[in-house]
Amino acid sequence: MDKKHFTPPLPHEVLLQLKRWNTPTIYNGWEQITRHDPAQTAINLEVTTDFMPQMGPMVGWAVTLQIEPSQSRHKADGARRDEEYREYIAGIPGPKIVVVQDLDKPATTGSFWGEVNANIHRALGCVGTITDGAVRDVDEMTNAGLKALARRLCVGHAHVVPVNWGCEVQVFGQHVEPGQLIHADKHGFLAIPPGEEKGLLDAAVFMDENECNTVIKTARGASGLTRTELLKQLNQSVTDFGEAARNKFGSPGEFGD
Repeated sequence: MDKKHFTPPLPHEVLLQLKRWNTPTIYNGWEQITRHDPAQTAINLEVTTDFMPQMGPMVGWAVTLQIEPSQSRHKADGARRDEEYREYIAGIPGPKIVVVQDLDKPATTGSFWGEVNANIHRALGCVGTITDGAVRDVDEMTNAGLKALARRLCVGHAHVVPVNWGCEVQVFGQHVEPGQLIHADKHGFLAIPPGEEKGLLDAAVFMDENECNTVIKTARGASGLTRTELLKQLNQSVTDFGEAARNKFGSPGEFGD
């Protein structure tokens, strides 16, 4: 994949449908179709904080950035860096999620994000950011419509300018490449490995319906059953859940064989 130019493998209307579900639901579908280890790949392995949970999930294509706010040397050609970085962002189809690696980590010196950059990036077709650094101006970012998952808040921006962009980054223990499909909410994020986007929506919807038609249906209908009857019905519902998943995907789902 050309990391600075790509064609989205899914149409925008599918992204709108993916946005209707929370990130755990999308994960449940993805783990049925992935070739990767769902315990290690695609998910944040460190704690994230959603500073705008009221905005719900965000879905978009990853655009990537590295910053190092503690280092003033990057500002020597900061204007050029800013212009070239904005040109990169503008050249990628949206909706976009800006994934920012803070090279100062574990220290936190300053934030790339605030009211100004939130409005600039919304104008450039971005819907949110995931940064393992900090954000500030949370109310103003919310007003601009740019959702943020971050490690913490901070007061200033220090010497922040774009350092590298359109490159692989590592955030919250996970590698993310430009162009990956990202689904994120208050639970964390899921960065879909390239090539696994198609079928994701159908898998997520199927697994959600599978839960409702088997285990959840049985659990909600437990009133009045004896302990023996309840355990028998729950065990059967788990079996039914696994068989439906296996018939659809070839694997039994979260409960195993």
